[in-house]
Amino acid sequence: MAKRKVSNLLALAVLSLLHERPMHPYEVSAVMRQRELSAVIKLNYGSLYSVIEALQREGLIVPRETQRSGRHPERTVYATTEAGRAELVDWLRALLREPAAEYSPFAAALAFLGNLPPDEAATLLEEHSAHLQQQMSRMRSTLERGTQMGIDRLFLIEDEYALALLEARFAFLQRLVAAIKDGTLTERDAGQRRWKIRRPDLALLQAEPEDQQPDDESNK
Repeated sequence: MAKRKVSNLLALAVLSLLHERPMHPYEVSAVMRQRELSAVIKLNYGSLYSVIEALQREGLIVPRETQRSGRHPERTVYATTEAGRAELVDWLRALLREPAAEYSPFAAALAFLGNLPPDEAATLLEEHSAHLQQQMSRMRSTLERGTQMGIDRLFLIEDEYALALLEARFAFLQRLVAAIKDGTLTERDAGQRRWKIRRPDLALLQAEPEDQQPDDESNK
């Protein structure tokens, strides 16, 4: 995937919202919160201004006008340029077409699960599952509320995806905890449950030897 001059996903949100209509930064943040986009894109007001400055510097957005309301300070309204609209479309196509590497803290914890006693690991994973159930419940409520409000499904797709990920993780954890408890991944030793490791020598893959550089002396 090609490297972009402004690669923060918050920039993608800004380009998309400004593509709908010109807005000032405060309005951008308000719309993101209203649409609950902060659930999929990290929203920080300070970062928002930095992103807008970067997009303007790269010629992807331009100031359209300034507005003043009551005692509020003047607010600059921004709009996308032709280059900005092209960047938005190209960026979306790339993200939808090609899976990107995502580094999950939870996946990292699973990679080193063997450092904890099995019983403790199972307990922690069950607590994780309980948190997931709460998140799934909230997400289902969000989807139901959106449907009742008449929001088109197109604008709820990211919530459907988030729910699907939560459900998949929950199902995986149920299987993992069961494997810890039923002896698939563990065994009993003096009444204590421990990890079942038959080939510790295969736990670490042998690194490929570095390519040897030709010996200049031998070629003389």
